Amino acid sequence: MSHRNPIVVGLSILLLSGAGIFSPASAGGGEIRVGFFPNVTHAQALAGRANGLFERSTRAKIAWKSFNAGPTAMEALIAGEIDLAYVGPNPAINAYLRSKGKALKVIAGAASGGASLVVRRGAGIRSAGDLKGKRVASPEIGNTQDVALRTWLKAQGMTPNRDVRVAALKNADILTLFLQKELDAAWVPEPWATRLVLEAGGEIFLDERTLWPDGDFTTAVLVARSGFLREERERVRDFLSAHVDLTLWIHGNPAEAKKAINAQLAGLLGKPLPAEVLDRAFTRMRFTWDPVPRSLAASAKNAEALGYLPRTGVGASGVTNLVDLSVLNEVLASRKLPGGR
Repeated sequence: MSHRNPIVVGLSILLLSGAGIFSPASAGGGEIRVGFFPNVTHAQALAGRANGLFERSTRAKIAWKSFNAGPTAMEALIAGEIDLAYVGPNPAINAYLRSKGKALKVIAGAASGGASLVVRRGAGIRSAGDLKGKRVASPEIGNTQDVALRTWLKAQGMTPNRDVRVAALKNADILTLFLQKELDAAWVPEPWATRLVLEAGGEIFLDERTLWPDGDFTTAVLVARSGFLREERERVRDFLSAHVDLTLWIHGNPAEAKKAINAQLAGLLGKPLPAEVLDRAFTRMRFTWDPVPRSLAASAKNAEALGYLPRTGVGASGVTNLVDLSVLNEVLASRKLPGGR
């Protein structure tokens, strides 16, 4: 993308043109099945689920399906149970390679940043070496934060499950175990990182943004089932139109966006997030339609080094064709916004 901030450019264009963010769409119909997580990094899904913009843009029923972690969502997509999904990059990469490039395409980004290693105060962790012998969690084996955690541990000279005990747990269970002092640290996405800090006596040990050039790495992407992208290109374009508009709206109306997102999280998690949790979580991420392809390639390389990628003979280099921004670029061009890379 252009070095100019596309969000600022987009808002400026909308203001100058007088165009409404919630624009009309082409004819649609039928049903679109969309996977997402109850994570702040999936803000466009949560906001759109709240205000109905995806339905208005596509003129189709949106059948939302909530998942706890990426590998499960990708299994559903490969099985043809969902058409689109907001998901972390590593499960998308794994599913793409497992299917030998046939199952899906990354068609847009959703969030950058918003993942941290949190340690429990009182666990005596002041340096990386202090993690030896400790119990550390990630949301699921092979998910984006799990790859980040294990890659970082290796870079610190530690072998997971030899020097550090690594457990794969649901985010909600990680919070519970932190409160019970049965976990010493966890690498988690927002809002869970902030919740561990404010609700469970944790502190940010490492913000993952510090590990990436310019602090820019993809945390969530929007993927399409290949058959759906091929057969329903117009519908995908309408969905992406809403995705772009929601990204602009979140940046231009943060207070209103947080309210809508929190209402969705309340329904999904059983209660709303405290305002301070949401405010802090927002400071650690940015919402974007850019999938940051260079970070996707780096994530693939890390997952391959961990032995997580399937033995297809393709390897990490096989993700070259994972990203297809052709439809997104049509949407961005129609709004005179900087195109994808």
